[in-house]
Amino acid sequence: MTMTSRRPRVQRRPSPQRRKLIITAYALIAPFIVVFLAMVIAPLAYAGFLSLFQTRLIGGEQFVGLANFGKALTDPVFLTGVGRVTVFLLIQVPVMLGLALFFALAIDSGRMRGSRFARIAIFVPFAVPGVVAALMWGYLYGDDFGPIAQTLRAVGLPSPDLLSNELILFSMMNIVTWSFVGYNMIIMYAALRAIPTELYEAAEIDGAGAIRVAWSIKVPAIRPAIMLTLIFSVIGSFQLFTEPTLLAAIAPNVIGTAYTPNMYAYTLAFRFQDVNYAAAVAFLLGFVIMIISYVVQLSGRRAGARR
Repeated sequence: MTMTSRRPRVQRRPSPQRRKLIITAYALIAPFIVVFLAMVIAPLAYAGFLSLFQTRLIGGEQFVGLANFGKALTDPVFLTGVGRVTVFLLIQVPVMLGLALFFALAIDSGRMRGSRFARIAIFVPFAVPGVVAALMWGYLYGDDFGPIAQTLRAVGLPSPDLLSNELILFSMMNIVTWSFVGYNMIIMYAALRAIPTELYEAAEIDGAGAIRVAWSIKVPAIRPAIMLTLIFSVIGSFQLFTEPTLLAAIAPNVIGTAYTPNMYAYTLAFRFQDVNYAAAVAFLLGFVIMIISYVVQLSGRRAGARR
């Protein structure tokens, strides 16, 4: 019985040209890595470090482990803010994405007159800074000076207080929807333009109408784009800050300093100087966003797999 000797594999060293390409690639991505570490990873690590401590009158700063996180989980102010933005998410996001999908399908159909103008007109609100949009709509909502209330009174109709405790959340939904419908529409419209035209031709041969083509071909084909806009919208809902902060100036009795979780974290850090608890609240909010985003993405994958 003869045994054949196996020669050890010789690892070939990369050629000088390949080494040069590797070095060039690392050199090109090095600035991004440095900025990412300095502006994202380092602040997150420092905030995580701060969340593990508490500043006390006697003894100064002391290590408490996860006590701040446990406190946040039972903090009624924080939980109320999370519940409020959850209601915002469940109502505003479906309306906004539904309108964005409708506009994208209408423009892509080619049957809308002035589609180029419509595309620009719907997208323009997104170009307006969030601060300007909130201030503009706050003026429109004013009960004493706002044109909405004045117009309704001029025609003899009662004017609703759009900045009241019952309606102000819906008023903020309108501002966010007005600002971001165009952004989401552009993402969906770009995905629609990438669908092969052969699918439309085959559907027309089979006698499918415009609505059938949109529902059975276009919407399933752009499902990844819809999921992307949905995840972005979920994250944006829990990060709600600009609109309530600016509207609080004209409705201080309705919007407090802890109206949303982001406002609560800001108040803790910069007004009460409790940076340790604020870091824990911010981290906990980030965990909530990650969990909900993962559930949304997983649900979308399962729905796509069943089709």
